[in-house]
Amino acid sequence: MSLRISPAAKWPTVLARLRALVPDAFDAEGRALNLVQGHWGDVGKGRAITSPLDGTSLGFLPMLDHEAAVRAVEASAREGVSWGKVELDERRRRVSACLDELEKHRELFALLLAWDIGKPFRQGLNSIDRCTSGVRWYVEQVERMQGNRAPLGLISNIASWNYPLSVLMHAVLVQVLAGNAVIAKTPTEGGLHCLTLAMGIARQAGLPVSLVAGSGASLSEALVKHPAIDCVAFVGGKSTGKPLASWLRDGDKRYMLEMEGVNAYGVWRFSDWKMLASQIHKGFEYAKQRCTAYPRWVVERRLMPHFLETYLGVLDKLRVGHPLAVNADDDALPDVDFASLISKKQVAELEEKIAEAVSRGAVPLYRGALDSGFVDGQDRSAYLPPVTLLSPPHSSALYHNEPFGPVDTIVVVDSLEELVAEMNVSNGSLVASIACDDPELANSIAQDLRSFKVGHNKLRSRGDRDELFGGIGQSWKGCFVGGSLLVRAVTAGNPGEVLPGNYEDYRFEERWTRETEAAIQREDEARGWAGQPDNR
Repeated sequence: MSLRISPAAKWPTVLARLRALVPDAFDAEGRALNLVQGHWGDVGKGRAITSPLDGTSLGFLPMLDHEAAVRAVEASAREGVSWGKVELDERRRRVSACLDELEKHRELFALLLAWDIGKPFRQGLNSIDRCTSGVRWYVEQVERMQGNRAPLGLISNIASWNYPLSVLMHAVLVQVLAGNAVIAKTPTEGGLHCLTLAMGIARQAGLPVSLVAGSGASLSEALVKHPAIDCVAFVGGKSTGKPLASWLRDGDKRYMLEMEGVNAYGVWRFSDWKMLASQIHKGFEYAKQRCTAYPRWVVERRLMPHFLETYLGVLDKLRVGHPLAVNADDDALPDVDFASLISKKQVAELEEKIAEAVSRGAVPLYRGALDSGFVDGQDRSAYLPPVTLLSPPHSSALYHNEPFGPVDTIVVVDSLEELVAEMNVSNGSLVASIACDDPELANSIAQDLRSFKVGHNKLRSRGDRDELFGGIGQSWKGCFVGGSLLVRAVTAGNPGEVLPGNYEDYRFEERWTRETEAAIQREDEARGWAGQPDNR
């Protein structure tokens, strides 16, 4: 039986629901607009966008030029002055009203995430739920966290496309809750419609948020260097983040720059393969298009037969396909592990890197198939099945860089020194994990890893609520966030204070890393999370 798009999930139907909720966000011709100083306007120079799911036309991204972005920043800064004087109880009331409305439309958000960025429906529901539940926790805790600290003023948010709700919108609402105005950039790769609805709802609740689209070259001067910007929050790749870090470190703006690293999972003196299988499976969610995905496996040589049997058994069971395709109109949406990547360009770039690694000596160990789960004749150019390479050469891009897709590399080692060296290949990462039967040995290995969070027999993630988050080396620059540190990062206390973070002072970075890792361990033990999968 051939598959078809579920009637309730078809793009015209989903778009009509969106426009009914935020009608002012579109002009008379149905083109999306920018949100500046409380008003939707300025269609900009339209850039055609299509869905990575199947090439469906989604409309146009309203790209602003530099001058328009400057006007938006200056208007947001003026709004920030008045918003900073609003009492905390009123800010909490408005943020709570926004959360109530966001939750009413969680199913629509999940559909928008599917069309915008290729996220499977269930994972889209999880994204909106993590956003709203996380911010509600801050609503309850913010008075204690903020104390007498003053808002900074205007926060600029530049984030990647993969988590517009649970990362970008979550941060925006906490920043507003702390008394700041916010301006955010719509990612050029995807997320326009999801963010249009979320920011439109926030604006209807009376929150000082602005949303602008445009190229990095056109908007970076305004969204980073404009004097009215008091803090920059960035999530993205090193190619964009490193120049920002170089400029910001010599200025006086607050900043939090999250960048990628090669997150590695080491396997040493280990035997619980059933547990590891569940983690391997979970790790492929959303095609590993996550900053905390694990694309590198470093395995003790004598364990390779057991590891490969476990690993390849998981890959054979992964479900890849169109996340909105059903057999019958009333069928539930399929629970695929992942759908498309963000674009066919990303697929092409990964295919080039795979071919390069193989041509230089990597062993092509596994490649999945795309032979089911699709609508007949649909565009599949943005889909890539799971691919695994054994022993990627040091001269290949996949050895040193995060693939940001369903491409794993496996490295075999014979000593602990090799294990640590191969896990530290990117000179700093956000997370790492060790599969090991001996807790003391695992802890000893963890001390030598250049990762902010290290899990023992479990995956690590950004976490939620009061769990800290940051990075080591090139994976992060600026203030750490999470828990009270997220509020502290966007507020001011004593003059000259230095917040916990990864700055250019190596000793400072290492000191805070040890302290924050110890705090994370204490939190895990207190909640009974120690040794459990990090699914929060």
